[in-house]
Amino acid sequence: MNEARPKGGEGEKEGEAKMASLGGEPLSPAAQMFHAPSLNLYVIAVIGCKTSIDPQVFKAGLCQTLLKHPRFTSNLVKNGRKTRWTPTTVNIDNHVIVPELDPKIEIPDRFIEDYISDITKTPLDMSKPLWELHLLNIKTSDAEAVAIFRIHHSLGDGASLMSLLLASTRKTSYPNALPTVPTKKRVGSNYYHESSLVPKHTIISRLWWILLAIWWGMVLIWHTMVDIVIFVLTTFCIKDTWTPLKGAPGVEHSTKRFVHRTLSMNDIKFVKEQMKTVISTRLLWKIFL
Repeated sequence: MNEARPKGGEGEKEGEAKMASLGGEPLSPAAQMFHAPSLNLYVIAVIGCKTSIDPQVFKAGLCQTLLKHPRFTSNLVKNGRKTRWTPTTVNIDNHVIVPELDPKIEIPDRFIEDYISDITKTPLDMSKPLWELHLLNIKTSDAEAVAIFRIHHSLGDGASLMSLLLASTRKTSYPNALPTVPTKKRVGSNYYHESSLVPKHTIISRLWWILLAIWWGMVLIWHTMVDIVIFVLTTFCIKDTWTPLKGAPGVEHSTKRFVHRTLSMNDIKFVKEQMKTVISTRLLWKIFL
């Protein structure tokens, strides 16, 4: 049995001790919403690997990365009407699932789709931290093995979880170095002051920035008011435009299926132009990653 607790500095230990003495950390409004009976949501992440997965290596890596985050080492404890995140000792074997698979599966891609669909039908065990990792050593059309994360949405959204995943990675050439994100360097240290739109005189420059800030503030207030009016009208009067992608009433209660497909950017642009819409940020995240 492998047990793990995150190791941190004195400040982190004092913070954990204080949180434990207070009975844990209260849930945020968003986390409470995601635990509503009608809105019990999970984040499913599928990761393809170039080589077969060694479960013990994965477990050791999780103990050094993911388990240092308090959300992944806390469970929900309900005291009366209040529910809190309470630190607990994590048994890594209860969270990493390695099923025995038939190496002669005829259609591995279809098997992965069915497997993901099946695990979404069962809720997570609320007596332990709300995440699990499934390791499937099965060769698909795109990978030698597949890892499937199932994480309760109250732990974070897709963007924050992907940021956590990137922060947990390390360079093979220098394992102790933290990950870095490429940034575009600006030419010259006085980029903003050398801009042709900003006067070079100090007093005029300050007045310019003040006027610009006031203008952007007014624009922000205007757009906010317009969005509120449109939201209210959409809620009570206006209906969403029907499209072929819109589901029928009650579709939210039907069983979902995760299908892996490779799309051409030209096809995505064609659909965007024909439907006169914008590309979802979720799709952009998938493209960039």
